[in-house]
Amino acid sequence: MAKRNTCRFETQKFIHTAQIGGIEAYTFDEGPARGVRALCVNTGAGLRYRVLVDRGMDIDQAFVHQHSLTFLSYKGVTPPTRGLDRGADWLKSFSGGLLTSCGPFNVGQPGQDAGEELGMHGPHSNTGATIESIIQPDPRAGRLQMSITGRIRHGAIFGPCVELCRTITSTLGRNAIDVVDEFHNAGNQPVPHAWLLHVNFGYPLVNVGAELCYDSPRVEPNGGSSESMARFKPGRNAKNILAPRDSYRGRNSAVASLFPRATDHDGRTTVGIVNRKLSLGVALHYSTHEFGRCINWQHWGPGEYATSLEPANGTGEGRWKDRERGLLDTLEAGARKTYRYTIEAVTERAGLAALRALNDKEH
Repeated sequence: MAKRNTCRFETQKFIHTAQIGGIEAYTFDEGPARGVRALCVNTGAGLRYRVLVDRGMDIDQAFVHQHSLTFLSYKGVTPPTRGLDRGADWLKSFSGGLLTSCGPFNVGQPGQDAGEELGMHGPHSNTGATIESIIQPDPRAGRLQMSITGRIRHGAIFGPCVELCRTITSTLGRNAIDVVDEFHNAGNQPVPHAWLLHVNFGYPLVNVGAELCYDSPRVEPNGGSSESMARFKPGRNAKNILAPRDSYRGRNSAVASLFPRATDHDGRTTVGIVNRKLSLGVALHYSTHEFGRCINWQHWGPGEYATSLEPANGTGEGRWKDRERGLLDTLEAGARKTYRYTIEAVTERAGLAALRALNDKEH
């Protein structure tokens, strides 16, 4: 669905590229987020999003024109801290956002594996990045691409020592975010590896009448909760967006693992969400060779009203469960592993129809 950019700008009608789009850097100066570095990206096609450098280069706010795409938590942006690595304390710093990355050593519930205490969803989003480059677009030179590259290091004496190099790229005139995540085990021993993309959607994109879109021949409820078993019961439509419900107050959520069908030999697939009333959707393109499943979290609580699609390389239920089921990934000493994916804001009729057609394929 991602289209080649054909937009051309009339360069005689502006003198500063920021009038069209680009990347702007700033630092929060007030509240709990004070000191956190941020990069705001304007694609010049309607999509604007914010990269939080000190939160693992994850993305919080994202808008297409006046419409927010994502869910933002009550607490908002907080600074990175190792003090929230234990138990379920990750929830105290989860700001929501379009992309919250989880890992790189554990994804899912807190617990113990191989004698190691593991916090919920790992330390990534509570770790600051070192920016290597910010490349601005230059339409006069024929360069419409803009990019941010940074490195996030996780290390300790005697290991593990793992580095993530993340590059985020957008193009003037195109409503898409291309991401390349390359992990490198710089240490001298193998390291368990878990990686999940928590792609969160919220109001007004998420509203009654909207629908999740995917072609998954297999759906497995996670965790055995009553909400998950009821919502993802075979034969029931779990793709329609519900109104806020009292049964989803607190932590009550419905969660399931999806196994979207690949559409080519490279394992590429697409999942997403469409709101026909707004003529707006989001498509998430990725490879099933890199992410074996996609978790769907649905939380229809009053106020905390959100859903997510979460490509993952394991179960998303905890490292010990990945190990038990033979699904635990490992980075050997010196090894590298790369993930490539695209988050695309969809506004054209054909693109929205293509997303909705994914649901027809299941029937």
